[in-house]
Amino acid sequence: MSQTTDTLPIPLYSAAQVCELDARLIAAGTPGFALMQRAAHSAWRALRRRWPDADEITVLAGRGNNAGDGYLIAALAQRAGRRVEVIAVGNPQQLQGDAASAFNEAQAAGVRVSPWSAGTELRGVVVDALLGTGITGEVREPYASAIRTMNDSAQPILAVDLPSGLCADTGRLLGEVVRAELTVTFIGLKLGLFTGQGPDRIGTLVFDDLQADAEVVAQIKPSALRLCEANLPVLAPRSPIAHKGSFGQVLVIGGDLGTGGAALLSAEAALRCGAGMVTLATRPEHVTASLVRRPEIMCSGVESTYALTALTQRADVLVIGPGLGQAPWGRSMLSLAPQCRIPQVWDADALNLLAAGAVELPNDCLLTPHPGEAARLLDIPVTAVQADRPAAARALAARFGCAVLLKGAGTLIADHSGRLALCDRGHPAMASAGLGDVLAGVAGALMAQGLAPFEAACLAVWLHAVAGERLGAEGRGLVAADLIPMVRQLLEEHSPCLT
Repeated sequence: MSQTTDTLPIPLYSAAQVCELDARLIAAGTPGFALMQRAAHSAWRALRRRWPDADEITVLAGRGNNAGDGYLIAALAQRAGRRVEVIAVGNPQQLQGDAASAFNEAQAAGVRVSPWSAGTELRGVVVDALLGTGITGEVREPYASAIRTMNDSAQPILAVDLPSGLCADTGRLLGEVVRAELTVTFIGLKLGLFTGQGPDRIGTLVFDDLQADAEVVAQIKPSALRLCEANLPVLAPRSPIAHKGSFGQVLVIGGDLGTGGAALLSAEAALRCGAGMVTLATRPEHVTASLVRRPEIMCSGVESTYALTALTQRADVLVIGPGLGQAPWGRSMLSLAPQCRIPQVWDADALNLLAAGAVELPNDCLLTPHPGEAARLLDIPVTAVQADRPAAARALAARFGCAVLLKGAGTLIADHSGRLALCDRGHPAMASAGLGDVLAGVAGALMAQGLAPFEAACLAVWLHAVAGERLGAEGRGLVAADLIPMVRQLLEEHSPCLT
């Protein structure tokens, strides 16, 4: 049945891992053809739920096991009285093993099979059973033409396992890629469904484990874990005798001339997420406005590292970068950070200055780059970051020996030990300036309350994304400050202040 994101499984796998799972299930006693039949029944059920009135179905089949799924779906539809046609883009006479058995079953059911041609007309619900998870290179002809025809047909598309042309490992578009309205995926969730361009191509996602033996599945360590309420870090309830000194002091450094709001957003987010005290070190010109907006924040105008030193000595966590700029003032402020032996969140221009070699990174840090900043840190094109976001996140964590939060669709959190987590929540209304500044402040507050950088990043990004979902339901026009009260509410729901 269809699942909301928080009822989907937590583990995420590569294509190779899913193939290994399939092989181990077969070796453990489940015939491959039985798994194929289960997949076909699952996809057929999903199709009927989504399009209950569909009386015409066109299946485009390739030449591997994905095609076998398609032929079995066609047989089920034929037996149910639907008008069915399979368009064979791969020669069915070249099918082998279970896929060949599926083709024979479709023929026995009376399914009409026609060869692909450029003028082929697609009718009713279109089932994409072309390429599956095995593809790694660019989509070639005649598959590229078939995919273009599918996307141009204006017919609803169900993708079997994943949209043809989408990389299962990275979410990269391998040339022409199916744009599905519904994707039914099997055995294990593929990482590429949730990051890169995957979320834009899969439509609604349905998962079926095909009754896989849980002990067999547990033998494979997943590539990443999907964040949901069940596996998020939790802040401990507060003692009745707690005081402001119990929950850390966050120092936010940023806000050069013209960008004072960015640092103030971070500071306010940190305060609202439970940091005991928050100090904002910014340009003197911004102090009055900051105090008018949020008098609870201790706001200090600083012109030099001498003035900043006293503030850093009282801090438990630094958040540096929002609105910092790359001019002499920002460079001067950042130069002090490596000398501070406390956990730090580096964001925005702190990352750009790090990429330029203007400063070295201290230990126990969290970096929060967007793809452009990640590209500068790795000295590669942005397209290379987006082509393999998991690899980019891991490379950053390894290079800098820290935790990394790589923003974007399917935000990724990595650390230098190899852990990788993914957040698949969020809303397009969050495409607005300042939201990253809020996220940095949330992470800083969680670190001040005792979470390690990786765990703080996981909880912060989930709170931030779900807050965006709730507010994004109201439509366009979401601004960064809107998120702060909602993040506070979600944090209380997740980690109540009192038991």
